[in-house]
This record gives sequence, structure tokens and C-alpha cells, in this order.
Amino acid sequence: MHFATRALRHGLAATAVVTVTCGAVALVTASTLTSAQAQLAPLTARATARVEAASPDSVRVSWPLPDGRTATATVPLDAAPPRVGSHLRVGYDPAAPEHAVVPGAVPLVEADRAGAELTVTLLALAAVLAVSAVRVASRARLHRKPAQEVLLRRVRVQSGLVARSWLEIESLPQRWIPVYFDPVLVTLPTPSIVRLSGDPRQDRLVAAEVDGVRLYPSGLVTRTEPRGRRVDNPSEVDDSVRARIATARGVLAQLRADAVLVVPAPLIGLLWAYLDDGGVAGWLGATAVMASVALWLAALRGSDPS
Repeated sequence: MHFATRALRHGLAATAVVTVTCGAVALVTASTLTSAQAQLAPLTARATARVEAASPDSVRVSWPLPDGRTATATVPLDAAPPRVGSHLRVGYDPAAPEHAVVPGAVPLVEADRAGAELTVTLLALAAVLAVSAVRVASRARLHRKPAQEVLLRRVRVQSGLVARSWLEIESLPQRWIPVYFDPVLVTLPTPSIVRLSGDPRQDRLVAAEVDGVRLYPSGLVTRTEPRGRRVDNPSEVDDSVRARIATARGVLAQLRADAVLVVPAPLIGLLWAYLDDGGVAGWLGATAVMASVALWLAALRGSDPS
């Protein structure tokens, strides 16, 4: 019995990609946040300042100090400049009043943006790790369920961008079991008697065993035929079928099957960068995170590279 299944290796690899990507993005974002916070830390004094001059990327403000003097500072902006003559709150360093910020100042915007990006990245990583842990735990217990032999067929269904393997049961009230791909599925004749752990009529999760390889479910047992373009396994296994195993077994074949889900990542990253006004750096970070999560989703759903 092969307990270190292909599905487990695929899932762990995809989870590792998400962890490394989110970790790298989080480190860069945390560095930006720390730098911005370091600039803001000395600005403990507050006052109401008057806008003396404004340009698209900076504003010059003045305000009275507690000792009666007038302080002036030019503050870089990452927002629309305020109107000349208007009044706004200013935070400044009591020891060096020229070091100041106003609403929309670069350090404030960078801190807010980095904080939001860091939160989203860590939440995405936490969700991936939690779902992965639940998946592994729920599947690990399946081999303890009562076993039965059932006549079924393996079908490959292409739905949208992802193809999945299903075990179609006809000898019982008709059921379909989505399973994680393993090369042993390619040479499973149609139909075949397969050993199932669990009862497809009652259980939501059912595992299978083919030629000593345990196949874990990639989803719930369903009574409805999966939608998409269906390809049935042949009734006889010949050399051409066996040759397909070599092409489906490799890492490159799996990456080709999963990569289609990565295509939208740059567009989602562009949308995030637009909403967050994060520029190229924000787009790169969001794209990297979304691409890694897309690969993980493909592994989670059990993409079939055959």
C-alpha cells in the first residue's frame, strides 16, 4: 500500500509554494511597514496647520509651536494635494518640527497600504494552511471505514479550465466519486471491480484502492453526473494507454494541467494594485500570491494531467 500518495505530495508541494510565496511577500511588506512606522514614531506632537503652497506630490504647511514660533514643513504626498489656504491636522517631531506629516503624506499612506497587504497575505496563508490540514485529517481516517468491492468505471471530465478524475458507480444507485489523480487510474479498465472504503450510498467521503494504491476523494460523493466533456477509460489496456502513464506522471505534466488557473492572476493583481494604489510592487506581490493560491486550488480540487 502506498501511503505517500501522489495526491499528498502534490498537495504538500502546492501548499509549500503558497507558504514560500506568501512568506516572501509578507517579509517585503513587513519591511515597508516597519520603515514607515519608524518614520512616524518621532511625530508625537499635533497641531492645526495652514496650507501655504501645494504641488501634485507635496504640500508646504505652517503652524504655531507652543513657544510662539512658527514652524514650516514641506511634506511629500501620495494623495491629491489639499487646497491652498485650507487648514488640516499635522503631526510633527517636537525636536525637529520640519519633520512632519499631514493626511495623505507618503509615510502614512505606505504604512496603511503595507498593513492592509500584510493582513491580506497572512490571512490567505492561514486559510490555505487551515484548509490543507482539514483535508489531510478528513482523508486520513477513511481507511478505517468498512470496505466493499464495487463495479465502477473511471471517467475524466474536463469542466472549464480544470480536468478531474471521477469513479462512476453503476452497480449501486448511481454515484460519482471525485478522486485525486494517480497514474494507476489511466490503466484502470472499464468497467473494473474496485475496493471502496466507505459506503457511497450514505457517506460523503469515500476512498478507493486500485492495485495497492489508495485513492483519496478530492470532493464529496455526488448523485449528479459531473458537467463537462467526458472521456471514459477503454475496456482494454494496450501499449498506447500504458504510454500515457509516462506523460501524466511527471511534474511538468502536472504543472501544465495546473497552469491554466494561473492565467487570471496578473489581472487580479492589476485590480488589487488599482484599488490599493500599490503600483508595480503591489501588482507583483498580489500576482505572486494569487498565482500560488491558484496552483494550490488546482491541487485541492484534484486536477488531472492525463
